[in-house]
Amino acid sequence: MRQDTALLCKTPAPEAARCRASIRHGAHTGPTSGLAHGYVQANLMILPKSLADEFLLFCQRNPKPCPLLAVTEPGQHSLPALGQDIDLRSDVPKYRVWRHGELVAEPDNLMDIWRDDLVSFAIGCSFSFEEALLANGIDIRHISQGRNVPMYRTNIATASTRSLHGPLVVSMRPMKASDAIRAVQITSRFPAVHGAPIHLGDPALIGIQNIDQPDYGDSVHINEGEIPVFWACGVTPQSVINTVKPVFSITHAPGHMLITDISNASLASF
Repeated sequence: MRQDTALLCKTPAPEAARCRASIRHGAHTGPTSGLAHGYVQANLMILPKSLADEFLLFCQRNPKPCPLLAVTEPGQHSLPALGQDIDLRSDVPKYRVWRHGELVAEPDNLMDIWRDDLVSFAIGCSFSFEEALLANGIDIRHISQGRNVPMYRTNIATASTRSLHGPLVVSMRPMKASDAIRAVQITSRFPAVHGAPIHLGDPALIGIQNIDQPDYGDSVHINEGEIPVFWACGVTPQSVINTVKPVFSITHAPGHMLITDISNASLASF
């Protein structure tokens, strides 16, 4: 496999590099929404080479939840396509280690368990379009409340491959109807980080029974007159892990992302 060089960074981004250094040295251990203003954040999926080709196909069949930003060669822990000094073993605040589909650890680095056969996938994250929403005066509730974004498993099936399948996961941001319409227009410009919402309004229609109990992240307050707005989410691969139970896999912890040197503005399609 080769990295996607279309996003290749020529020079480091000081703010993004500073945030990665803070994470790498344990100074920042929480969610990353709102950090490194202006720079793309990425979900992370790490798999043995034996399953990597099929996961690449899964991403191609599911571009809304799994928009690929870059893929490494087996064993490679740098990611120059997204940042010259990135170390995938240490630059995420919290990882998740899975064995046979069960979460067995949430370390702050992967130094002790890194393997030469691991292939890493950087997947676009909705935190990246939040900058544009904020610039248009739209409140991002999990940021204003200092919480992790709420995420939910749905009854929407992903497009399966031979052995990979599972329910779509969505992130939610409550908004006034007028702001939701504007959010559709704004986020449609960013297909590389999930693009437009996949659902607005009644959460039960997509299988969410209790909006106050997210499957990942934290609940946020929904004001009177607001509607929940749902975007496809890069935590979807974790629902696939829960469903098909691969022997070994590593992900980021939900909301704890990889910060890159790519500008959010560079991902706008129009």
